Amino acid sequence: MSLAELTTHDFGTTWVIEESLSRASHALVDGGRVWLIDPVDDAEAMESVVTLGEPAAVVQLLDRHNRDCAAVAVRLGVPHLSLPESLPDSPFQPFALVSWPFWKEVALWWPERQMLVVAEAVGTNRLFSVGAGPVGVHPMLRLLPPRRLGRYQPEHLLVGHGPPRHGIQTADELAVALARSRRDLPRLIITIPRLR
Repeated sequence: MSLAELTTHDFGTTWVIEESLSRASHALVDGGRVWLIDPVDDAEAMESVVTLGEPAAVVQLLDRHNRDCAAVAVRLGVPHLSLPESLPDSPFQPFALVSWPFWKEVALWWPERQMLVVAEAVGTNRLFSVGAGPVGVHPMLRLLPPRRLGRYQPEHLLVGHGPPRHGIQTADELAVALARSRRDLPRLIITIPRLR
């Protein structure tokens, strides 16, 4: 596995693994404490993470996204919180996003940062962003897009697949992705074979 991109920002670090799914992980910092979100264990990224502050927890936002969550939590000596309903002593407000028998997903809202963290329902890699903008809905959710995300106006969107989006245009990018979810299905069907 190779690290495609390691980005440090004023609220932590994001790393994206170079592969077809562009798996993205995040380490978010508040008050000197660090929450790792759906981490893929990469040596360079983890070296960066330990310089950010005191690890608080590893948070798993998708039922099937264990990735390296359990192993990283054990190594750091912190809790592994899977699909949390609440995160006391953190700046995050978790909320249920998808609740199907085969798909359980929680997202995080960080009000002070105007940040939305979404593991799978939306993404920014080539498989997701087949439409008019850099954000797209997961192929399996295109017919029933996660409209609850439309309640938020993020300036930062961190996803589980692809690079983060930052800036005042981010809320509009998310809104376009949700609105075009069904209309972009033909483009998705054309794009999938090219991704191999």
